[in-house]
Amino acid sequence: MAVAISLRRSSCRLLLTRFHKSATLPAHHGGATTIRWLKTIAYEELRSHPEKPFTSTAVFIHGFLGSSRNWRSFSRNLLASLSSSSPSSNWRTVMVDMRNHGKSAERKLDPPHDMDNAAKDLADLVKAEGWNWPEVVIGHSMGGKVALQFLQSCSCGEYGDSALCPKQLWVLDSVPGEVNPLNSNEEVRDVLRTLQSLPSQIPSRKWLVSHLLGLGYSKALADWIGTNLKKVDDHETWVFDLQNAQHMFDSYWEKSYWNLLENPPKGTEIIIVRAEKSDRWDEDAVQRIQKLANREATESFGKVSFSVLPNSGHWVHVDNPKGLLEILAPKISSL
Repeated sequence: MAVAISLRRSSCRLLLTRFHKSATLPAHHGGATTIRWLKTIAYEELRSHPEKPFTSTAVFIHGFLGSSRNWRSFSRNLLASLSSSSPSSNWRTVMVDMRNHGKSAERKLDPPHDMDNAAKDLADLVKAEGWNWPEVVIGHSMGGKVALQFLQSCSCGEYGDSALCPKQLWVLDSVPGEVNPLNSNEEVRDVLRTLQSLPSQIPSRKWLVSHLLGLGYSKALADWIGTNLKKVDDHETWVFDLQNAQHMFDSYWEKSYWNLLENPPKGTEIIIVRAEKSDRWDEDAVQRIQKLANREATESFGKVSFSVLPNSGHWVHVDNPKGLLEILAPKISSL
């Protein structure tokens, strides 16, 4: 399998997929159809076989203060595995930049900046590009709750009658309920406070890393924060909109999707993946998900599954990408 993946990986090409102009949506007024401008989020797209029409789509939604590029390498490996196990299919992956993150931070999307609108951004992108609705949506950390909101809004008809719920919804190391303040998300708030105290124009990435180390941050965390800088003239600035991103984090903190997990839409499987070494979980949340995953299947609702990714902390695609691929690929290829 490893050899096959290695051989096929070279055929997986990154296409021109970041769109810098607003997309359009048809708006119907009486018997007439007009065009209205719609700002959509940025994204990247990968295909195993770009010369052929794709047959299915998996969307990746990154975590807080991340971007689409966080999942580029993993997407390549996933596509190679799917191509090897299902030669007749032609999957593509779409890696979005959430509002206020990555390339999407350059676009002024309408507030409020919360989970509802972050999920709607994906629906607007699907409509604007004229795509079929994605068969698979994969969200990590904050992106996991955006994915859950997307499913909930799809199932409630908020995106219109044409919207179809994904067949698989993956939630990677994201607790579905309100965030327990005793868990490590307080560390995220500390990072936010630190970033807000910094000048808007950073002299250099080296200066930032040194400054953060002086404040007691680990080298790994300081280096990761440094990857969120971009060069502008003679200084560096953030690739994300810090103030609006914090509004998103507050919404992430407060939102709960336990009711969705207790009543998943028919035809959808929600797969929760907990990182074995993650510090984001409490025992009550783990037991609650295990109970939902052990319920007997019914014809009226979808299902919930639960997996544990061994030898991994919260950054699942970095800590154990091979193990994560071994969990995702077989289930996705079964569709």
